[in-house]
Amino acid sequence: MYFASAAPPVRFPNVYGIDMPAASELVASGRTVEEVAQLIGADWLVYQDLEDLIAACKHEDARVDEFDTSCFSGLYVTGDVTPEYLERLQVERSDAAKLARRDGRGKLKVVR
Repeated sequence: MYFASAAPPVRFPNVYGIDMPAASELVASGRTVEEVAQLIGADWLVYQDLEDLIAACKHEDARVDEFDTSCFSGLYVTGDVTPEYLERLQVERSDAAKLARRDGRGKLKVVR
């Protein structure tokens, strides 16, 4: 099976409003392209190159000259996203944390 992605590998969480899984739950996080291919059962895997994706989104009349590509690059535009902050998000957003909250075992209070 061949797999071609129209985006670069998502290796980092988005911290600017998109509820994404914890980094540890992202298939490409901490893995090479070859490891992801093996994990998903692909004989061949190709991702879109980040620079090519950015170039494809720009045009001569664009008023935007920079994009948030943090989930692909790990570079956060605000410059204040620390490893400690990302770890806290992982603890709060992981599937295990969500399950614990549903079961009433979590530290965060569920407000309904």
